[in-house]
Amino acid sequence: MKKLFSILSFVLFAGFVSVNAQSNDLLAQNSTDMQKNESVKTLKTNKVKVYYFHATRRCATCQAVETVTEKAIKEYYGKKVPFKSINREINQNNPIVKKYKISGQTLLIISGDKVVNLTNDAFMYARTNPDKLKAKIKKTIDSMM
Repeated sequence: MKKLFSILSFVLFAGFVSVNAQSNDLLAQNSTDMQKNESVKTLKTNKVKVYYFHATRRCATCQAVETVTEKAIKEYYGKKVPFKSINREINQNNPIVKKYKISGQTLLIISGDKVVNLTNDAFMYARTNPDKLKAKIKKTIDSMM
């Protein structure tokens, strides 16, 4: 039974990593296209913003990513850095979902035209080492301010 649980856990984790890798490739591939697309209005600002995109049904890790990220933002920056959790299934027509072509659970830190995708780190550390994830979020935001 433990062996079956271990195998299923590994397969589930591998699936998340695969989906996120595909999302990262798509995000990188389309980033230049997005910059050229003038149909999406972009505010030219250097204000750092953090977005977590998720599905309606979420596993414990998906929920932990949101919780740890939100706590890190509040702890280190208060209201200076906005954090927004967006259900990508319900908000398919949200301009941000369309702009960044979000298709899976994704954690983005954005400042102007610079986009940092922390999805892989978030899923790796949210439950097993939340302090490491918080430190990574802080380091990333500090470098963008």
